[in-house]
Amino acid sequence: MSEMALATINGLIGEALDSAGAHVRRVKNIVVAGNTVMTHLLLQIEPRYIRRTPYIPTVAEFPILEAGTIGLKAHPAAAVFVMPGPASYVGGDIVAGVLSSGLHREAPLTLFIDVGTNGEIVLGNHEWMLTAACSAGPAFEGGGIRWGMRAEAGAIEAVRIHPETGEPQIRTVGGEPPRGICGTGMIELIAEMLAAGIIDRSGAFSADRAHPRVRRIQDEWAYILVPADRSPVEEDIAFSASDLRNLLYSKAAVYAGLRTLLREAGLEPAAVERIWIAGGFGQSLDVDKAVRVGLLPDLERGRFRYLGNSTIAGAYLSLLPEASRRQAREICRAMTYLDLSSHPGSMEEFTSALFLPHTHLEAFPSATRAGA
Repeated sequence: MSEMALATINGLIGEALDSAGAHVRRVKNIVVAGNTVMTHLLLQIEPRYIRRTPYIPTVAEFPILEAGTIGLKAHPAAAVFVMPGPASYVGGDIVAGVLSSGLHREAPLTLFIDVGTNGEIVLGNHEWMLTAACSAGPAFEGGGIRWGMRAEAGAIEAVRIHPETGEPQIRTVGGEPPRGICGTGMIELIAEMLAAGIIDRSGAFSADRAHPRVRRIQDEWAYILVPADRSPVEEDIAFSASDLRNLLYSKAAVYAGLRTLLREAGLEPAAVERIWIAGGFGQSLDVDKAVRVGLLPDLERGRFRYLGNSTIAGAYLSLLPEASRRQAREICRAMTYLDLSSHPGSMEEFTSALFLPHTHLEAFPSATRAGA
């Protein structure tokens, strides 16, 4: 696995060098920003303790290394700065994201969310930071979903369903013929299915399945987004009951994680002044739809902001200035990690979040007004 991680990175470095027409020995500085597991694997450090109580990584901070000792494709003496990671499930990628966001330097109470396989969350400001990782699973990135895919050309990223006919209107990445559906498209699809009465608040397909797009596929109900004759994959692109269940688990994990962090800090969602969404997932996310399904708290929409790939931005900031590298270490040390798997209230928060948008509708007034 270590060799695979190294080979993947070296392949990408090679592509970058070829596109720039540069020789490998010209690379003199490297920043590595990744999750704790991948960092350990790359550096051939034993990762087994990451998944064992008390869930502490073997190494949290790293000295400046030489590319030649790691095997990275660069000048052998190139300096390699590895972003520090505060915990087993919150790594250097999140530290880099916080660094680029400026959260650690500013007073407003901010909720930083990077929605991926782990769903890392940071709550705080320049005075304090709490962090946690929720087991969101790969659903938002297309994993575990029959027609799920990343936000690449041909991925369905936006959906509207006519409330009377049940017919969908879709938009794909790049305007290409539809090949599957990405995370933002799934959020919109669930919100639209709920509004159209195709599914109920528990996430089950409605007992009234008269919609022309709803049919049985492999012994379970599914909604047909794109018929086979309109897709290059030559099969019906459908969203099934099991797909829906997987996504509900993922959205519940994220919302339960941020609620648990807030409760640990003795705060309610209304106290959060800014919500920053990082990663490719957030780029085309419709906040209204994300609130309607209960992925994000129901706050004024002006409090939400998209950061894009904050990990790359933070790594770029640290490529040359020593001050940024020093700040990265300070951020790592300032983070207090909350282990959600052992927290007494996290499971209750999770089960409450399995409904659309939530068991407690009073927490989502705008979703209620929208007919959810």
